Amino acid sequence: MKLGPLPWDWSRTCVFGVVNVTPDSFHEGGRHPTVEAAVAHALALADQGAEVIDVGGESTRPGAQPVPLAQELERVLRVIRALAGRLRVPIAIDTYKAEVARAALAAGATLVNDVSGGLLDGEMLSVVAAAEATVVLGHLRGLPATMQEKIVFGDVVAEVIVELKQRVRRAITAGVRPDRIWVDPGLGFGKRADQTLVLLDALGRIREEVGYPLLVGPSRKSFIGAVTGQSVAERLIGTCGAAAVAVIRGADGVRLHDVGELLPAVRVADAIRRASAP
Repeated sequence: MKLGPLPWDWSRTCVFGVVNVTPDSFHEGGRHPTVEAAVAHALALADQGAEVIDVGGESTRPGAQPVPLAQELERVLRVIRALAGRLRVPIAIDTYKAEVARAALAAGATLVNDVSGGLLDGEMLSVVAAAEATVVLGHLRGLPATMQEKIVFGDVVAEVIVELKQRVRRAITAGVRPDRIWVDPGLGFGKRADQTLVLLDALGRIREEVGYPLLVGPSRKSFIGAVTGQSVAERLIGTCGAAAVAVIRGADGVRLHDVGELLPAVRVADAIRRASAP
């Protein structure tokens, strides 16, 4: 299995560090609207232990409005180019737009993190395949701007599993290599807080039935606030709990804003999980 251009040895859970080149990320600490700030933050995350740097130029928080293509390209390409020669870890581009993915891969990214799993842009999977890139296929129904307006699930775990399998089949049909596919159940993306908690508890089942490495992004999300009553800025400890559970339940990767603060918890949870592994 590949993590960007490199084989991943699976001896530990992979940590993705988030770099949002946006003025409207839901987490104020994740906003880095200038190239200089974003590059400095990415380098700091890598120094703190992030094993992938995930760069995004459009917020995908609930209710976020789409960013024009040219603006998203301008935001991310300068950052990726600046990082490509300085980072020792892979760079992911967080986008659902094929043109952004194509340009980012040409600039030095080696992974594409698509919250829609390739559904929002029909060219995305062919772009990934042509570049022989790694892709994270996320679970999302609809658009980020409207995904929380109509949430209908019978059995949220079963339906997410079925739909992730469908995304994997589409990716392979488009030419994406199976050893370059990850999946993400989309915590909080078009799901209520209670449904997100159920998904988090069922990660082991999702991992087993879908059969591909699992990336999970719990960082400071609204389901944590629904449990604790805390604002985004106050959700660090709640994120710590969610990330630890994700690792113990079977996540192969966790996507975090606060790498330095949370890495010890991830490593301890990882050690607990693997202590009883055959």
